[in-house]
Amino acid sequence: MLDGKNIIGFKRSKRGSNSFKTINPILNIENETVYYEASSEEIQEAVSLAHQAYRTYAETSYKHRARFLNAIAEEIMALDQTLLDTYCSETGLPEGRAKGERGRTVNQLRMFAQILDEGSFVEASIDTAQPDRQPVPKVDLRKMMVPLGPVAVFGASNFPLAYSSAGGDTASALAAGCPVIVKGHPMHAGTGSMVSSAIIKAAKDTAMPEGVFSHLNSSGHEVGEVLLKNPLLKAVGFTGSIKGGRALFDLAAKRKEPIPVFAEMGSVNPVVLLPEAMKKEAEKWAKTIAQSITLGSGQFCTNPGILMGIKNSDLDCFIEILAKEINEVVPASMLHPVIADKYDDGRSQMQQQKGTSVVVEYSEKTKANVGRPAILKVSAAEFRENPKLHQEVFGPFSLLVECQNIEDLERAVSLLEGQLTASVIGTTEELRGYDHLLKQLETKVGRLIFNGVPTGVEVCASMHHGGPYPATTDSRFSAVGDDAIKRWLRPVCYQNCPDELLPASLQNSNPLQLLRRVDGTLTRAKL
Repeated sequence: MLDGKNIIGFKRSKRGSNSFKTINPILNIENETVYYEASSEEIQEAVSLAHQAYRTYAETSYKHRARFLNAIAEEIMALDQTLLDTYCSETGLPEGRAKGERGRTVNQLRMFAQILDEGSFVEASIDTAQPDRQPVPKVDLRKMMVPLGPVAVFGASNFPLAYSSAGGDTASALAAGCPVIVKGHPMHAGTGSMVSSAIIKAAKDTAMPEGVFSHLNSSGHEVGEVLLKNPLLKAVGFTGSIKGGRALFDLAAKRKEPIPVFAEMGSVNPVVLLPEAMKKEAEKWAKTIAQSITLGSGQFCTNPGILMGIKNSDLDCFIEILAKEINEVVPASMLHPVIADKYDDGRSQMQQQKGTSVVVEYSEKTKANVGRPAILKVSAAEFRENPKLHQEVFGPFSLLVECQNIEDLERAVSLLEGQLTASVIGTTEELRGYDHLLKQLETKVGRLIFNGVPTGVEVCASMHHGGPYPATTDSRFSAVGDDAIKRWLRPVCYQNCPDELLPASLQNSNPLQLLRRVDGTLTRAKL
């Protein structure tokens, strides 16, 4: 099934001169399949096909697009054990995680299919004409959201399914009516290729235009740079490092026509430990947070990388239990030798920073590519003086910041950069006394969590997975949930347009039976 080729529209191609293999991080050996990196010609062909497909695809009915997304979900499930085995061989993650992520991927596709069936995502708005209005007549104005055009999606290293070929970016862009070109992540090229083949089969089976989807192999940065510079591309979705996301953002800004880059990047997801909660439930929270830090070997964008508390005997008790719980976790393989090496380097650099001390570090010998959990401790004074202590270490690591009092804690929080999440652990009664701290955290994050850990992102309408820079390049948008579709849409207003020329969503008869805002009132009625 795996031939290592690129998928350019409905064709498979290997015209590039560079090739690479994926690595099994548990066995620490290369997997067998050779993958052929996309050439400049293949990249241009993929974007040209997407551009040609754009108008046809954008005008497909919402229900037709919904059938396409549901068909993709069915084809992914039909890959069955072969997909799971490939996923595990390229990531070192267990089969249970593969099944869970496959379920999330399929459910996201089906969720966007339901959004298409319902139709209100286009935000249809109508203000009818008032020709007799004085002193100036009012014209007929109708507005709705329309797809941007071809979108490039950059696969994520840590989510080979849910944030890659058919992940949330792709699913939401296809739902919006945008053709997608995926730049596959080299660490799981086989998983990406299999899923992409499923997308193409679904596209053919539902009579979608060629070019609605393409998948490009890539072993480095060159493919992404060539792809982004193509003038026919209209937007980018990215999940990864601050360095990678910022590089794409800067490239997009330098184009003759700048385009939006929706990049989800670094986050340390601070967890604030309030005194009363530590006094009453230190053991409970130490166990919960230890599990969160080490979940998936810490390779989540929502991993709790900084813990903050007010120094006293109760916090000391929490730290002691946390160290014990971390020590009892069996370290797991990381996704790739490169990620394992970066984790070891990041952890080592943190230990070299002034004022840090080791709370706990797994010290027993492990196999290659295993992420050894570690917790360091530092005073709030040292934390404030050293911005390096504020940065993410991608893996099973967290830094505990000890503050002298609430004012010290608030000063430390004020220095944090933008985050995806922040968590506050406290009793209901004491939370009422920390209004300033809560408002402070609200300005820093996209999701504020009360008495919970940041790992685990529910995919639903009320989820916001984003945050102020550098968590993302645009805090107004979410990479998860219903609202993820909004990234790939723009508003168009039609003034005094004849009814028969209007999109169906704005026509007087409301043939799609959408909930529309008509003269300020939400209604499904005809005009």
